Amino acid sequence: MLTYARWKYIVLVLAILFSVLYALPNVYQKDPSVQITSSRGAPVDQALADRMGKVLADAGVTTKSIELADETLLVRLPSTELQTRASDVLKDELGSDYVSALNLASTVPDWLSSLGAEGMSLGLDLQGGVHFLMQVDQEAALDKRLDAITDDVRVVLREERIRYEAVNRRPDNSITVRLSDAADADEAIRRIAVSQPSLRSDVDGSTLRLEVPETEIQRMMTDALEQNLGTLRNRINALGVAEPLIQRQGNDRIVVELAGVQDTAAAKRLIGATATLEYRAVVEGNAYEAAATGNVPPQAEIYYEQVPGGEPIPHLLNKRIIASGDQLVGATSGIDPQSGTPSVSVRLDSAGGQRMFDFTSENVGKPMAVVYIERIPEVRMVNGEEVRSTRVEENVISVANINGVFSKEFQTTGLDSPKAAAELALLLRSGSLAAPMDFVEERIVGPSLGKENIERGLTAVSYSFVFALLFFLVYYRMFGLITCAALLLNILMLVAVMSLFGATLTLPGLAGIALTVGLSVDANVLINERIREELRAGIPPKSAIATGYEKATGTIFDANMTAILAGVALFAFGTGPVKGFAVALIVGIVTSMYTAVSASRAMATLLYGRRSKLKSIAI
Repeated sequence: MLTYARWKYIVLVLAILFSVLYALPNVYQKDPSVQITSSRGAPVDQALADRMGKVLADAGVTTKSIELADETLLVRLPSTELQTRASDVLKDELGSDYVSALNLASTVPDWLSSLGAEGMSLGLDLQGGVHFLMQVDQEAALDKRLDAITDDVRVVLREERIRYEAVNRRPDNSITVRLSDAADADEAIRRIAVSQPSLRSDVDGSTLRLEVPETEIQRMMTDALEQNLGTLRNRINALGVAEPLIQRQGNDRIVVELAGVQDTAAAKRLIGATATLEYRAVVEGNAYEAAATGNVPPQAEIYYEQVPGGEPIPHLLNKRIIASGDQLVGATSGIDPQSGTPSVSVRLDSAGGQRMFDFTSENVGKPMAVVYIERIPEVRMVNGEEVRSTRVEENVISVANINGVFSKEFQTTGLDSPKAAAELALLLRSGSLAAPMDFVEERIVGPSLGKENIERGLTAVSYSFVFALLFFLVYYRMFGLITCAALLLNILMLVAVMSLFGATLTLPGLAGIALTVGLSVDANVLINERIREELRAGIPPKSAIATGYEKATGTIFDANMTAILAGVALFAFGTGPVKGFAVALIVGIVTSMYTAVSASRAMATLLYGRRSKLKSIAI
């Protein structure tokens, strides 16, 4: 008999309501905007909003609104042209205390957002996105690596008890070692070669000259670029950006393109940040006197601790680093249960843990300092030309006595806020940059395939959909109308599900949607033709409809399961656009099976199920 359970009708109504609710945000277009956040604790308040509004008004830039929320200032603008102009005006006014970034701000009503309904993110090939071009300072990476080699040479000589007078780096990237006794030269070379096998050595009496080969220097610079690429991928993955583009350009530049990013200011800050931690021993002595006179112990350096509203506090810290962010394998933010202040729980690798264990074992009760190091890119105008430089800030964030022996896992406290702790944990988790990077270019990019091509592609998909609907209406009559309603519901459910799961729609994704429409058409053709076969066999109309759905369901399921398995394989082994195609394909097949088999049967039952004397049907 032609029946349909009441609970299935309830499920269908709920599915339609769900689909309308979660597909609705895609109707709302995003506003071009400029997002402003603080870079170093500068206030983001109403006074800043009023000042930025006045600056933009004086520059003749019309704004839609200026919104203040969650320590972020969002300036909405009517067009991308005004967005670019406003960004240039605000950058000149804000200086280095704030980070401004281009953004596409959501216009979805709050009541929809509160239900978790957000519009589908569009890929770079459909809506464009934010484009960053960054210059990698490979010289800084080389300096850092050569400094580490120089320190390692000192450590090797000290551990092997080979007396020396000085170990210095030269401008030509070589290292000179002046030994106390020329007789130790051969032993020193042998020990250094074990630790640094790539160095070439030359002896002149008691002086050793260690040279880094040019091939090794090039390798260091290439490794710095590759490490930065890997670190950027980790950081952007941590931000949850869908299908980002991160690629190398030339020998010292990296291109990053982000589509559908809500907080581009945070993305910009975290992408370019080179923050890390260093743990150092505190050297005994009067730090204030050393800072005032310049008489610093040979093994020490002066670092300052910033105090809000007060003068910086100097500290004498050992030049040798106990452990650093490079040796970190995990970091999570939280609250220190003893002091109630924000903290970061740190986990080191085996080498870093061993060094920390050795140091704390010998220095229980003595102080140890945590140094926060951040490299900040700056741009200044000199004689009408941009001069780019990098400012390094090194601040002591914590000095505490070592209460017990520890190695791999411990806590770092003394951070300004929970937000600062969470950001530092993210930076440490995703790895440190091998070299500072400067933002050479930042802009909103248009669709990579061209607006005209995209419009033609969407037009082609729309026409194919319309032609399919017209064919069904003409060929299958009333059941063609049922099929058209099922196809429309399929598209609605597909968009809703992809929006709910935050999928990114790309042009290959549109191709996947077009393919699922075709598969849905196949399913409905199977059902309709099966019903016609039953009618030709002399089966009564109601029984023909019920039998047609029942016998076609197995065939539809088998055909669609093979397509789903192909989609799973594409998603598992594909990358980028291939994954976008696979997601649209898998979700579309699942929704098409439901609408073709279940939703269309519900509509057929409503039309024909209650007729007591049904002699014929329009198919």
